[in-house]
Amino acid sequence: MSRLIVVSNRVSLPDEHGSPPPGGLAVALNAALRRKAGLWMGWSGKVKAEEEPPTLTEKKAGGITYALTDLSQKDLEDYYYGFANQVLWPIFHNRADLAEYSEARETAYYRINELFADLLKQILRKDDVIWVQDYHLIPLAEELQKRGPKNRMGFFLHTPWPPADILFTLPDYNTLLRGLSCYDLVGFHTENDRNNFAECLRRQKLGDLNGDNCRAFGKEFRCGVFPISIDTAGFASLAERDDDLQESFDRLAGFDVAIGVDRLDYSKGIDKRIVAFNRFLRSNKHRRRKTLLLQITPKSRAKIPAYQAMQKDVAELVGRVDGELGTVGWVPVHYINQSLGQPELARLYRRARVGLVTPFRDGMNLVAKEYVAAQDPRDPGVLVLSRFAGAASELGEAILVNPYDGEDMARAIETALDMPRDERIRRWTAMMEWLREHDVYRWCDDFLSILYLPRGLTASLDPASPAAS
Repeated sequence: MSRLIVVSNRVSLPDEHGSPPPGGLAVALNAALRRKAGLWMGWSGKVKAEEEPPTLTEKKAGGITYALTDLSQKDLEDYYYGFANQVLWPIFHNRADLAEYSEARETAYYRINELFADLLKQILRKDDVIWVQDYHLIPLAEELQKRGPKNRMGFFLHTPWPPADILFTLPDYNTLLRGLSCYDLVGFHTENDRNNFAECLRRQKLGDLNGDNCRAFGKEFRCGVFPISIDTAGFASLAERDDDLQESFDRLAGFDVAIGVDRLDYSKGIDKRIVAFNRFLRSNKHRRRKTLLLQITPKSRAKIPAYQAMQKDVAELVGRVDGELGTVGWVPVHYINQSLGQPELARLYRRARVGLVTPFRDGMNLVAKEYVAAQDPRDPGVLVLSRFAGAASELGEAILVNPYDGEDMARAIETALDMPRDERIRRWTAMMEWLREHDVYRWCDDFLSILYLPRGLTASLDPASPAAS
């Protein structure tokens, strides 16, 4: 049996009991790795001295081998915080204006991919199948092939793929496109992402996409649409638990709650959402002192200036709204700037009458799916979802909104709160049936069933087709 090797920037290590960390992706990948006696390779999360040579440390737990390497502080600054998160992340989210490119950062990005290729080659067996995760490691297949191995390799992009005019703002974008052409299978969240990738090739006369088959840079490979998902049944069971969250619920008692849960990131549209909620309250005075927004926003990438500025701006915006509209017994926006555990999040989703998921751009957005999975089937809440999130292509029964249009979002909140229970149940049932069938295990199996096909064989890359399930 061919061994599966997952490679990612960061490895999700199990706890002391051998259980994977919470979250559907880690659970699904761990399940696949156990079936294939697999190995997960990536950064350990530790920082090494600059002069220390790179090494791999192996740990075994639950039938899985974890191969970990440390990175230096300079590596992190230039490769991770620099090129990956201050160049690729904004460009892939259509914010080329925020990209801070430098040759030093680009050099570090390719240097770390070369390092990963060197380390991977040391542990690679001839029949291993490799699955690379996300934008940090796009060049890895090309770098590995330069070193000789010809193993089957797949790549999945967890972010959106940008339109051609956005990608072309990146110096040497051709190298990234060529890097993807070195994989046997490239996976995107949505048809729109795959079309954007194909347009990038066509515009520069580098290649073309015909159905699932792509030809570029003299190579033939496959491009598929594989919408990532959640552990639907597991998350629903968390929401049904009777954990003691009385303190949290006491503070929400008597209010209609709208909930937003996002990492602190400019792609999430948090400020526009708060402004829209403020507009909703000003337009619907009868909702004041009866409705509140619970915005849960853990900090992220705190070393990056754009994120530091955003943290300050959002906190000040919340303060202004609460100061202008709040009363002694009612605070319109409850802003929590820390992470919550999945059990508590699931219960809070279930308590909220409206789920506000309104990013400017998102590859998928699993919060939307978690909110749906957490609802009470007898009295579900309503999902208000940005049409620019990948999840909108699957969850069409949500109220779809333009996250740049505050009036549109304000109207959607009112529509959601006024929606009759029969209509809420109808919408929720349709979305939940889809999520039960298309959970994260299905996503993982769909991708691997194609990747494991011997070269030259074909199968449909439609995730809903029997051949891909």
